[in-house]
Amino acid sequence: MIGRNTVTINPTGKLDRQKGEIIRTLRANIEFTGVENRVIAITSAHPNDGKTTTSFYLAGAFADAGKKTLFVDADLRKSIFIGEYRIKNAEFGLSHLLSGQKSLDEVIYDTNIENLSVIVAGTFPTNPSELVGNPRFAAMLEKAREEFDYIIIDTPPIGAVIDAAVIAKQCDGSIFITASDSISRNVARSMVEQLRAANKNIL
Repeated sequence: MIGRNTVTINPTGKLDRQKGEIIRTLRANIEFTGVENRVIAITSAHPNDGKTTTSFYLAGAFADAGKKTLFVDADLRKSIFIGEYRIKNAEFGLSHLLSGQKSLDEVIYDTNIENLSVIVAGTFPTNPSELVGNPRFAAMLEKAREEFDYIIIDTPPIGAVIDAAVIAKQCDGSIFITASDSISRNVARSMVEQLRAANKNIL
């Protein structure tokens, strides 16, 4: 949109060829699930499972494929996105939108990556679950669908808080990530079932 603010993204590290191919394969697999799967929530079992890295590079892969993509940092508790990707001058974010302080256009930032825009988390609120569950979140997604081909939402770990399930209800599908050998199969299965209870479409 004309006049929208722009930020520069400088990842602290780059994906090697093998990891890049894995992300592109994930993108292709999502595309083959159908064009209706455009708004995707990504969560993990625990912090440090690679959720934010996977979410951001997946959004970048869609952008590389010519899809207009919005990355939403919806981890309103312990977001690492701004620090990890060295983003400056992103003054407002999702928390400002959901609390009614700013409009959608005021919190979307275009980036130096073609076809990729972002919404950062913003100031950490005291009531994150209530914010992502309020009608403004659904209204945001409805309006963003008009402009973007894909919306990738990085959510807090479902093993820690309920936010991911609340967000997944508003999405077309979800993805669950866990680090190798970090939890048992039974625990992972219970987390997946918790996510499925919010949105049956686990991609």
